[in-house]
Amino acid sequence: VQLQASGGGLVQAGGSLRLSCAASGRALSNYGLGWFRQGPGKEREFVGVISRGGGFTDYGDPVKGRFTISRDNAKNAVYLQMNSLKPEDTAVYYCAAKSNAIYSGIYYNAADYGAWGQGTLVTVSS
Repeated sequence: VQLQASGGGLVQAGGSLRLSCAASGRALSNYGLGWFRQGPGKEREFVGVISRGGGFTDYGDPVKGRFTISRDNAKNAVYLQMNSLKPEDTAVYYCAAKSNAIYSGIYYNAADYGAWGQGTLVTVSS
């Protein structure tokens, strides 16, 4: 599967952005999906994850209560709604897909994901 992330940009602190990740080549319904990010000078960080059926989600502590991950298997896409953005959310955001995922499984480790989008830059100004 090939992934294409979009929706990044420059936003003021307190604002919102919605990232999208479109898939081609395979049906995303067979994949567990996640979002990760890498800020300037930082290691890649887990942001959020959603199970194949969409019934289970989880988030990294820094974004809990502010970010929401969702998926539309009919559109072969996954989304990340980001609210109440902070300057520390500035990063390149990557979507990722894990094949052979358990239907209700959620996966936190970047090493579990075999397909990655190219990343989209989110910059939050103070």
